[in-house]
Amino acid sequence: MTYRPNRMRFGIFLAPFHRVGENPTVALDRDIELTELLDRLNFDEAWFGEHHSAGWELIASPELMIAAAAQRTRTIRLGTGVSSLPYHHPFMLADRMVQLDHMTRGRAMFGVGPGALTSDAHMLGIDAITQRQRMDEALGVILRLFRGETVSIETDWFTMREARLQLAPYTHPHMPVAVASTFSPAGPVAAGKHGVGILSVAVSQPGGLISLAKTWEMAQDAAGKAGQTISRDDWRLVIPIHLADSREEALKDVAEGSFRFNKDYFEDTLGRPADPSNPNDVRATADRGGAIIGTPDDAIAAIERMLDMSGGFGAVLGLAHEWTTWEKTKHSYELWARYVAPRFQGQLDRIEESQRFVAENRTTIFGPNAMAIGKAFVDAGIALPEEMVKRMQRGNT
Repeated sequence: MTYRPNRMRFGIFLAPFHRVGENPTVALDRDIELTELLDRLNFDEAWFGEHHSAGWELIASPELMIAAAAQRTRTIRLGTGVSSLPYHHPFMLADRMVQLDHMTRGRAMFGVGPGALTSDAHMLGIDAITQRQRMDEALGVILRLFRGETVSIETDWFTMREARLQLAPYTHPHMPVAVASTFSPAGPVAAGKHGVGILSVAVSQPGGLISLAKTWEMAQDAAGKAGQTISRDDWRLVIPIHLADSREEALKDVAEGSFRFNKDYFEDTLGRPADPSNPNDVRATADRGGAIIGTPDDAIAAIERMLDMSGGFGAVLGLAHEWTTWEKTKHSYELWARYVAPRFQGQLDRIEESQRFVAENRTTIFGPNAMAIGKAFVDAGIALPEEMVKRMQRGNT
């Protein structure tokens, strides 16, 4: 049976992706402006990435973005999407995150991963083979620190001696934690082992949707072995999204930008092989479920398919991109907030039931009012206007 949350959450996963050649200062400011817009539109979450090379993903410190965005927003939750654990001493990172928990009054979230760009690890002198193991080691220690434990440990890359956090978390027992998951078992296994959430960031890749059921199965299996429990409500799916007033308009909006995104960055910069069955055709990507591109109705149908294929989850995060103009991007988020989110958040049922009840019973409900108006004219000795008589007659049919 598919799990459906009472209120699905929506947000963005903001790497970000800024095309080489743009002013980076302006681009980073636009990331904050986008977060402010989403807060006004009642989106639930924004996750900021951590990258240090390759020219497109410009945020080096998600904690700085969270601190800045927290001052300009009211309710949206703000997460690290994700902190690359092998790049940091886990005590220092845990300490900073607890401080953010206080500064945001409990709106901070902690997403973790091994580090997505091998070029980052190369510059830091970290062997890529060790990154997933180090992520697991660091996450275990950070969760112990969050829980108030005193930790003494020596590994081949960090040491702690009677380490303890001087600040208790603002959020009890600690802020939400989630592990990034792509195609390898490392993410879901770590999430299950430590009893935390999952950020499925490879849904857009070929086979990504099909692998979702296996992702949850691996996480559940690891949780069972570790004596942990995990919830589908803490599972977030990340996928590119663009909406417009028609599907053809949406596809036209993003055709050039999505091609540049895949060709210039993922293929020519990062060296990811092109998909021979899909030569950077945004229509083909949307058709196979690698992106949600179309109208709000298309988006609703896509989420229903994702629920069926995965077995259920708690949140959808749009993989933030700049495939089209700033104005069209903002319109896309507005369409999502107005017509898609409320369909999965229990906000429309009562409104629609109220409208249907009144429409189906309008003769009974409004009949006495029409009679009272007619009586007022009679009492005043004035004949009812012909148009009013006709309208009353139509209302009684």
